[in-house]
Amino acid sequence: MTTTSTITGSRMPALLELGQSVWLDYLRRGMLRSGELAELIAAGLRGMTSNPTIFEAAIGGSTDYDDVLAREAGSSRSDADVFEAIAVEDVRAAADLFRPVYAHSNGADGFVSLEVSPGVALDTAGTIAEAERLWAAVDRPNVMIKIPGTREGWPAIERCLTNGININITLLFSVEYYRKVAEAYLAALEARESKGEPLDRLASVASFFVSRVDTEVDARLARIGEPGAQELAGAIGVANARLAYATFEEITGSGRWRRLAAKGAKLQRPLWASTGTKNPAYSDVLYLDELIGRDTVNTVPPETLRKFEDHGTVAPTLAGHEADARKRMEHLARLGVDFNDVTRVLETEGIEKFAKSYASLIGTIREKREALRKGGASAR
Repeated sequence: MTTTSTITGSRMPALLELGQSVWLDYLRRGMLRSGELAELIAAGLRGMTSNPTIFEAAIGGSTDYDDVLAREAGSSRSDADVFEAIAVEDVRAAADLFRPVYAHSNGADGFVSLEVSPGVALDTAGTIAEAERLWAAVDRPNVMIKIPGTREGWPAIERCLTNGININITLLFSVEYYRKVAEAYLAALEARESKGEPLDRLASVASFFVSRVDTEVDARLARIGEPGAQELAGAIGVANARLAYATFEEITGSGRWRRLAAKGAKLQRPLWASTGTKNPAYSDVLYLDELIGRDTVNTVPPETLRKFEDHGTVAPTLAGHEADARKRMEHLARLGVDFNDVTRVLETEGIEKFAKSYASLIGTIREKREALRKGGASAR
């Protein structure tokens, strides 16, 4: 898969001027070797994220990993261990390519994310143990370990941050849960300060999912069938994200935060995730155009990035819309849509989707190893 063609006149530097970093929601070994990732970094890309679904597509949909799987065909290592070795190697190599960005931004950007197994999403102790192990295995300062922002994840996030592990908090859908993980970050910074440990190189982002909100809400609105219901279609994902950003501004305007910032603490930036448009009736760059604001990250699928580079609009669109966003959420409630239930369903589905992708990924590795063990020239 080619991520983008050669980028000329990239919009990414213009977004950076407005305070927003673009990270790529994709990772494949071929792009590390071909120079494609280096080209994107030169064009303004500031980071990269991965997850089981991304690795499933990369390993199952290319021959990039067949040499590794051929070497492992007869080994005694489990398929899960083989995957972890692949993921650690790819994330480490990508982090090395982003290291100049990390250095030039004084540790504010240039991160690559690696996710804990979906199997520990509801297991606090298991999440902590896996995050610590992956952090040590990758051994790069510009890596983030992804931990789901579930209730079980909150104490794991705080513990790992306190111990100096950079954390990308994923699968956030509600402002309520965003406040919890923001509190976990502040508490971790304060714990480090109390122990005399440095604050200036600890990094975290809070990944707020957007398009999945519209997918779920739109389906509920369609079932209502009342006049006025459809005017909210395709609008709640952005409204919810804008309320999260207003909360971020509130937190970073507090005396508590300003005191930590004076000690060198870095912002825990909101990161807009799930920003590929799923409904063809909407703009294919909707979740980029409408969520541009200072001190944020947008993690973008390759095809969406290509479209934004072609016809996206660079303008500040995030701040100053809190009142309108709140009115939309109130209208949604009057129509009988329980947004708390929406976020509960989305979190459950998100964990299930990643678990399914992980199981499929391990199955793909097993099949390729078996085919190569039997002498197949290529298992694709």
